[in-house]
Amino acid sequence: MSSQETMLQATTMWELLEARAAASPDVVVLIDQDDREITFGALRDLAERTAAGLHGMGVTAGTRVTWQLPTRIETVALSLALARLGAVQNPIIPIYRDREVGFVVGQTGAEFLCVPGDWNGFDFVAMAERIAADHGVAPTVLVTYDSLPSGDPSTLPPAPTDGEGVRWIYYTSGTTSAPKGVKHSDSTLMAGGLGLADALELTTDDVGSIAFPYAHIAGPDYLMMLLYRGCGAVIVEAFQLEAAVDLFSRKGATMAGGGPAFYQMYLAKQRTQPGVPIIPSLRLLSGGGAPKPPEMFVEVLEEMGIPVCHGYGMTECPMIAQGGPTDTHDQLMFSDGAPVTGIHIRMVDADGRVCGPGEDGEVRLKGPMVFKGYTDSSLDADAFDSDGWFRTGDLGHIDESGHVVLTGRLKDVIIRKGENISAKEIEDLLYQHPLVNDVAVVGLPDRERGERVCAVVERVPGADDLTLEEMVSYLKAADLMMQKVPEQLEILDELPRNQTLRKVLKQDIRDMFRDKPWSPPPRRS
Repeated sequence: MSSQETMLQATTMWELLEARAAASPDVVVLIDQDDREITFGALRDLAERTAAGLHGMGVTAGTRVTWQLPTRIETVALSLALARLGAVQNPIIPIYRDREVGFVVGQTGAEFLCVPGDWNGFDFVAMAERIAADHGVAPTVLVTYDSLPSGDPSTLPPAPTDGEGVRWIYYTSGTTSAPKGVKHSDSTLMAGGLGLADALELTTDDVGSIAFPYAHIAGPDYLMMLLYRGCGAVIVEAFQLEAAVDLFSRKGATMAGGGPAFYQMYLAKQRTQPGVPIIPSLRLLSGGGAPKPPEMFVEVLEEMGIPVCHGYGMTECPMIAQGGPTDTHDQLMFSDGAPVTGIHIRMVDADGRVCGPGEDGEVRLKGPMVFKGYTDSSLDADAFDSDGWFRTGDLGHIDESGHVVLTGRLKDVIIRKGENISAKEIEDLLYQHPLVNDVAVVGLPDRERGERVCAVVERVPGADDLTLEEMVSYLKAADLMMQKVPEQLEILDELPRNQTLRKVLKQDIRDMFRDKPWSPPPRRS
């Protein structure tokens, strides 16, 4: 990698795009499923013309623009055009519907709403009309699927120079309450992308892949990585395994993934042709969004011949830790990566004491990629401690090599008869059972125990269902203390997941089984 790829300096996204377009104008940055390609130089030009067109419609610095668009070259260009104008943009993943979009558009006060028209069997313009009628908010609707506003770049005002102002609002998905608006700046998202680029040790020879919605917080994270390193990525509008594998193979993708559910899908595909790589050019799988069972790393390494470089991030801080290709197998298997460039991490116990190496506590963060607060500022007091560290709600420790090991969530700790039980510890063990395709362990209300431990298993297609007795015997043989062994087992064809990174929705699982009649199993020895 040349010094040019490592030393690009910029304070805003637009400045970074300009620098990359000057350094690598003819390098392809995006390739789509229709074999369309666009270079860094052409992407800069398209985004600038789009910015001029939007400016002619009244979009200026500070204009609030919500966009709900699939992952396309046009979507990336529109997003960069808004960055050129200094607008405040609010990306929404395309699966959201009237209730969520109405809430978000109302809270942000969006002046423009960019949608794909009729896409994937849904009429987004009609939804915008319903939102106007039901919620009393009526932003100007623009259909920007395969065409974009266009104008003369010479009419544009100067590009913004301040990278610290709030110009991005992302919403966390709320399962029991309204979504929370998370405020980001160009600089916070750029810091996340640089952290990812450094950790994955990208070179100009790499070809990444974006199989998740670009409207997700990981979208600009990934784009910034490409801009910093001068390499490209293959993008897909809607992920379908067979089509994605074919596309990534044809285009020579060196990285794929998105999260554990994606790892599982690639692994299942690989098992249909053992010994013949499904994507010969791949050098690693990477992603985040959900815990990775250690055994999954072993399976991918043995069957696909490549490592899983798993990472840790969230809407409030897009990159926290990331596994890298030069990490040891043990580090990749048992940790969630090393802290990325610029982040500061400490663990704090229930008494407020900063934990030492190997001691579990809540993960707290400071650094240039941490968000700027919530749109509802009343939430900020609980989100940050008295020293200004962001409270993630995750539990974990720093191991002897300096890597982050996540052990659960504060809200995912099951308190059974006064004893704290880590759901993740049980999940990692059960995942290894041959009759378990995937598993989620939750606490359910129980009059005697406070909470009882319930394992919800996704069945292996074509195999017998795991029984409670088999599960108990298996966990006892793995030396799990009896107080932690689940007393309830439920079997599903598929665990409920969101449609972005396919993250398991534990609250939905709790709701599903909270009121189900249940009888205690016989007393265990």
